[in-house]
Amino acid sequence: MVQPTAGGPGSVPRALRVIAALACLLWCATAVATPRVVTLDWGIAQNLIALGVAPIGVGQVAGYRSWVAGPPLPSDTREIGLRSQPNMELLAQLDPDRIFITELYAGQAQRLSSIAPVSSVDVYFSDGDVWDNTLAAVTKLGRLVDRDKAAKALIARTRRQIARQADRVPADTRPLLMLQFVDESHVRVYGSGSLVVATARRMGLDNAWHGATTRWGMAMVPISRLADINDARVIVMGPVPVGVADKIADNRVWQALPAVRQAPPVFIPAVWSFGGLPSATRFAHLIADALTRAPDTGPGWPRARPTP
Repeated sequence: MVQPTAGGPGSVPRALRVIAALACLLWCATAVATPRVVTLDWGIAQNLIALGVAPIGVGQVAGYRSWVAGPPLPSDTREIGLRSQPNMELLAQLDPDRIFITELYAGQAQRLSSIAPVSSVDVYFSDGDVWDNTLAAVTKLGRLVDRDKAAKALIARTRRQIARQADRVPADTRPLLMLQFVDESHVRVYGSGSLVVATARRMGLDNAWHGATTRWGMAMVPISRLADINDARVIVMGPVPVGVADKIADNRVWQALPAVRQAPPVFIPAVWSFGGLPSATRFAHLIADALTRAPDTGPGWPRARPTP
């Protein structure tokens, strides 16, 4: 009888070899099943990362890293050019399995389809509530990248995290007037149809802006348009353009706003308000932190000055 050679296959128990082979097969199957995807849209990109399928290419990578603030793109994510005008030669070299767009980039669909199948996963160009559309977008993404269970888990996790932050918010919080400065005289104010307002509502918070909005749930208005809003807590969302904070400190129209005079405006860092569920979770954390702080304006933000 031939004895197994030391160190040869016969020296490893059969059960261990079977387990090792099965583990290898499972790992290989998972690796093959992970699709190589590219997206022009930052909201789709953050949802994909949250599902465990990081895109190999994204439009305007530097912009994503500056504005979206999470989840982070892998260091090897390739820049594919402008979101509105991607680099077709580079896309061909990346050889993706699928390219994701929204209806905003529908004009690119035909030429992109020469590289790989194109799927539109949209929120703001679809009828219905923005929150429902956001959940539907995550569900659709999960199906297209074979991550159905991950999509369900992401939705459940987001709901839990928002509910947890809602429990931290003071019960007497005034309706929120959420805005971003365009310059010292104009702001983007968020209302019905925006992801941040939809998230705030799920935290039990009311919205103070009831005026018309664009399909993205915001309106660009002069600061004077806010003078009729008497009962509100002002939330300034970053980033604040360079020099605007100093100018606002001496802007009498801003300082005379009833909502500004009632309580110091609250500043929170940037949230990609056109994003997916990671943006909703980020906003919930930031707004809960801000509203539970002592009433101040945050680092570097000017306090309201009494009107002479």
